[in-house]
Amino acid sequence: MICQECNERPATFHFTKVVNGEKKEVHICEQCAKEHSDSYGISASHGFSIHNLLSGLLNMDSSFQNAGTQMFSHSEQISACPKCGMTFQQFRKTGRFGCAECYKTFHSNITPILRKVHSGNTVHGGKIPKRIGGNLHVRRQIEMLKKELEALIQQEEFENAAHVRDQIRSLEQSLKSTDSEEEQG
Repeated sequence: MICQECNERPATFHFTKVVNGEKKEVHICEQCAKEHSDSYGISASHGFSIHNLLSGLLNMDSSFQNAGTQMFSHSEQISACPKCGMTFQQFRKTGRFGCAECYKTFHSNITPILRKVHSGNTVHGGKIPKRIGGNLHVRRQIEMLKKELEALIQQEEFENAAHVRDQIRSLEQSLKSTDSEEEQG
């Protein structure tokens, strides 16, 4: 795609601009982005930072502005990560955790924003390698159906539960046959 400003170089910045409720897609090259940074809202000195974006989301979200103070009583409040010492207030300021342990330490504080940012999902699924993707996809589908089965049993919808149970058995059987074929091959 060619830059919409100079019509010469390849466009490397792609974003949607919304003005007065009207959406406009913009595709510009790096040089034009630097030259017209003010008109496109791009900081020439800092560039785009995912950390600034996350930090901005944290500060805009009212549930996060009160996180750690109103959500928990003072005695339950977690002051810092036991591994790296980062506080939740530091995370809110920078938008970046200090270590992997921070995710566990501040899990209850970050869950509301993760739900908003990831359309309700709070579990990272990751990418599936192509060579084992089929089996992994089937395993995930089985897990999902088992959860659905439990819910149907709780709701006493036994006919639907039996149908889901049969789907699970069928998928498990196909998984077993695929695994045995791979072992023989």
